[in-house]
Parts: sequence; structure tokens; C-alpha cells
Amino acid sequence: MNRRRLVFTPVALAFAAGLAACSDQNKPAEAAAKAPAAKPSASEAYDLAKQGSGFTIGAMMAANTVYVFFDPACPHCAQLWMSAKPLLSKLKMVWMPIGLLGKSSLAQGATILAAPDPVAAMDQNEISVIERKGGITASTNLGEDVQGKVKANTELFHKLGAESVPFLVFRNAKNGTFGQHAGAVPTDQLAAMVGV
Repeated sequence: MNRRRLVFTPVALAFAAGLAACSDQNKPAEAAAKAPAAKPSASEAYDLAKQGSGFTIGAMMAANTVYVFFDPACPHCAQLWMSAKPLLSKLKMVWMPIGLLGKSSLAQGATILAAPDPVAAMDQNEISVIERKGGITASTNLGEDVQGKVKANTELFHKLGAESVPFLVFRNAKNGTFGQHAGAVPTDQLAAMVGV
């Protein structure tokens, strides 16, 4: 019998991981009951996403903004973060932390938002997550205001009917259509999706 052995390189594993999303598999029944009766349309979702709190990266003068809901513990969010970097000269993104996956998610998200340089804090977090080191160390002196922003983002995420992260809400810069996408994607697919 001729058996073939599958060999997965780190790049192949990272790519495979980048095509998935993280969700809270242990979500209590009452949380599921809080889901909206009807998901908002893509254009309504875009308007709702503008209400979130996050930090902006990329081309500040870009015509359209891509809103990304992420959990600091999510490896797929880390993959999307890396996939987006080559597009930042022509793409504006607002990254909004939520507390979905673990006990430390809310505090880690608030730590990133409260950092003097949220982009550097996010880089530190995502590299740590990719290396399976648990993400950024949460600050012990976070104000209720910044924690409240992460809680509000989490509520907004559920209001959108989203179930997994990363969750993107966007308007295609070329054709003007609104869209939503759950999960990480490679750079070329992200570019095509958002029209850059």
C-alpha cells in the first residue's frame, strides 16, 4: 500500500488559518436569543459600523472606510491584520476591538485602544497571537470609559448579526456596493472585495 504523507509548511498553515474565522462556541443560549430578529442590510450595517470605537490605519483620505470588528485573541484577525498591510497606501481601515472569545479579550482590546500608539500595540498583539503567546499584556489601570467602548463595540457586533471575527463591513471603492464578510482573506482577495 502506497501512503502519502501530507506536509504542512508554516506558510501553508498560516494561509489555511487565514481563510477562517473565530467564533464563541460556548455562547450561552441567552446571548443567542439577543441576536437581532433580522440582520441589517449591508448599507445599514455600514452606517451602524460608523458608531463603533476603534483606531484608524492606512490612507486617511481614502474615499471609503473598511470597518473591522476583531477580538485580540483571534488568530484569524491577526492574519487579516497582516494581509491588510500591503494595501494601506490606498485603503483606510478602522479596527474595532470586541470581547468575544475569552476573559482577557475585553481588557486586551481596551489596552490596544488606550495605547499612545494603538497601531504599535496592535502589531505587538497580533505578532504575539500568531506566535501563540497569548497577545498583549492587558493594562491593569484601564478606565471605565475605554472598557465601555469595547463593550459597546461588542454590542454593535451582535446588533449587526455577526457571529465570528474578523468581521468586515465595507463599501467597494470601485462600484459603490456595500458588503460584509466574516473571516480573514489573503491580500489580493481583500483588495478585490473592497475595490482597491
